[in-house]
Amino acid sequence: MTITNLLLRDDVSEEFELRSSFGFMAYHGGSLEKATDVIAREAAERSNSSYYGLIQTHDDPIHFASTQLIKEKSESLDRFLNHVTIVVTVHGYGREHLFHSVLLGGRNRELAVHFAPVLQAALPEYEFETSLEKIPRELRGQHHQNPVNYPPQKGVQLELPPTLRWNREEWGWSDNGGIGRAKQVDQLIEALVLGVNKWEASS
Repeated sequence: MTITNLLLRDDVSEEFELRSSFGFMAYHGGSLEKATDVIAREAAERSNSSYYGLIQTHDDPIHFASTQLIKEKSESLDRFLNHVTIVVTVHGYGREHLFHSVLLGGRNRELAVHFAPVLQAALPEYEFETSLEKIPRELRGQHHQNPVNYPPQKGVQLELPPTLRWNREEWGWSDNGGIGRAKQVDQLIEALVLGVNKWEASS
C-alpha cells in the first residue's frame, strides 16, 4: 500500500505542530510501534520542538519502509521537513537479545553522542548504543531517503525496545487502550526534553 492510499483510511491520521527548528517524528505511531507517538509528541511539546506523527489505530497496522514516506510526502510532512533543521525520529523495535538496549542511529552522530549520556542518566538500567557497528544494519537509519536524514543537519533515529514502552505495573503498553503512563516513559520524555534544551543552549 502506498502512503497516499494509507492516508485515505479513516483509521490513519497525521499530527503536526510547527514550533522551533528542532523536530520530533513518530511516523510508525499508534497501534504499530506503540507509545512512540506519545513520547515524540510530549517531548516536542515540552521542549517547544516541532512534531510530526503518522498514527494508525486499526488492529492490523501496516508497516512501511521509512524511505517510502519521503517518496510520497504529504503536504503536512513537506511543511514539517522544510521547517526543521534537525530531528529525532522515535521508533519501537524488538530483538530478544536487546530488550534493554536503546539504539541511536541516524547520520547526525554528534547529536547521538550528545543524547546518549543524558538518557543514560535518566534510565541507568538501559544501555544506550551509539556505535553503528553494534546496531543491527536495518536499524541504523543511514539511508539518505530516511526522514531522519532529510533535514539540513540530519538527526537521530531513536529505537526503543518493548521493555521501555511497556507498563509493567498495569501489564500493557504505556498510554494505550486505557493503560497508564509507565514510569520509564516519563523518565525518557523528561530526558529528551533536557537533551534538546542542552543541545540548543550549546548551539
